Amino acid sequence: MSQFDASSFLDDEQVWRQVLSPTTGDASPAPALFLDRDGVVVEEVHYLHRAEDCRLIDGAAKVIRETNERGWFAVIVTNQAGIARGLYGWREFRAVQEKMLSDLSSLGARIDAVYACPHHEKGTGVLRHPDHPARKPNPGMLLRAAEALPIDIERSWIIGDRTSDIEAGKAAGLKGGLQVLTGHGDRAGEVDAALALASNDFGVQSIPSIAEAPNFIWRDRPGKPDCVRHASPDKALDPRPR
Repeated sequence: MSQFDASSFLDDEQVWRQVLSPTTGDASPAPALFLDRDGVVVEEVHYLHRAEDCRLIDGAAKVIRETNERGWFAVIVTNQAGIARGLYGWREFRAVQEKMLSDLSSLGARIDAVYACPHHEKGTGVLRHPDHPARKPNPGMLLRAAEALPIDIERSWIIGDRTSDIEAGKAAGLKGGLQVLTGHGDRAGEVDAALALASNDFGVQSIPSIAEAPNFIWRDRPGKPDCVRHASPDKALDPRPR
């Protein structure tokens, strides 16, 4: 088996960044729907690293497809401590990602960018870090996405199963966050901790799963596209990071 070289996908801090739908330089800003991966888009599997174990959560593709149709960006932001712990590597991460993207594509849904932070306080080597700025609840991955794509951050939302996901959204200046009960979301204290993050500038709601997200994010604009985006015609299918 050939060695997988992840260097072209990693930034200087070893954070995975992959823009799958580059935009033209004059593209108008659009909101983003930031999505945790495990327990939100795909079923929770302890340290998921095998493509055959990757299964979409019911309703995830439909919500992502609606995100696309509304002209919003769909961006994955995922902590991947298993890499820092040496449980799997970027090769396995990419294989899982390709399975997820393929399954979503078969249902008419598209992810525009993927960010993954491998750092953890119990990691090894350069990935050992007590509180890396890109690891949720810090907003580093969301802010990286906003630098790479014309994202209207103040109108954007995040969906996650953990309080740390919602915290990252609030720290990044998003409009709101939805905490789902799938994945780790039904653990004791998660719902209350997430709801406690609500403020006048940041809305929070707990919902059964991602399938219910449109009822909250787009309840004032049912079925209406928010904006039209155009991908760069010469790079739209280029999987390399921008």
